[in-house]
Amino acid sequence: SGDELGALLGEQAAAAHQGNPHATLARSIVSSSLLGRIADAHGVRGAETLTGFKWISRAPGLVFGFEEAIGYCVNPTVVRDKDGISAAVKTCELASQLKAEGRSLDDQLADLAVRHGLHATSPLTFRVADLSLIGQALDRLREHPPATLAGARVTSYEDLSAGYQGLPPTDGVRIATEAGDRVIVRPSGTEPKLKCYLEVIAPVAEVAQLPQVRRQAAERLELIKAELRTVLGL
Repeated sequence: SGDELGALLGEQAAAAHQGNPHATLARSIVSSSLLGRIADAHGVRGAETLTGFKWISRAPGLVFGFEEAIGYCVNPTVVRDKDGISAAVKTCELASQLKAEGRSLDDQLADLAVRHGLHATSPLTFRVADLSLIGQALDRLREHPPATLAGARVTSYEDLSAGYQGLPPTDGVRIATEAGDRVIVRPSGTEPKLKCYLEVIAPVAEVAQLPQVRRQAAERLELIKAELRTVLGL
């Protein structure tokens, strides 16, 4: 997925800048929070931006940036924007290095899950013929935010139109729960859609546990999707 490749390339970039507090790994707010944990583990800076590379590319000290919609900036000194060619080259380089060690990209993802927890993400999208339905759904969410998601108490509710952690205001809502689940709901900037970005985080003690943890995370994501459909009324 876009988030998984972002984690792999982010780990590669963080390792190359190990211990440099001025080097920044940046992601859009709708992308996986795993990149922040990777940054912390390598002693580099993690940053969240609004969606789009016009924001990601502005992160001070940027050495790597990504968004879940399969966009990657892997060499900002040359191309300070998303660039598929350089990202493909870096991915091939990483795959080659891992193969020389008798490992694969999947093995690297498994290692990241054990180190930082499985970060399972999934989209939920509503396409509408009437654009007013998007505003109505967001109004319902703002007026009646859920108290729980998938049985976990909601611990954080942020209306992004009021700004979020120093970011400029944007239309949308961010919800987090005590289980570590996160949901962002926002209108698409390019299509007649309301988009929801879901993330579930689950601890993984060892690689052998991964299949079971992935199944449980997938079930949790589906439960959150069902509850969001009810809350949004779409």
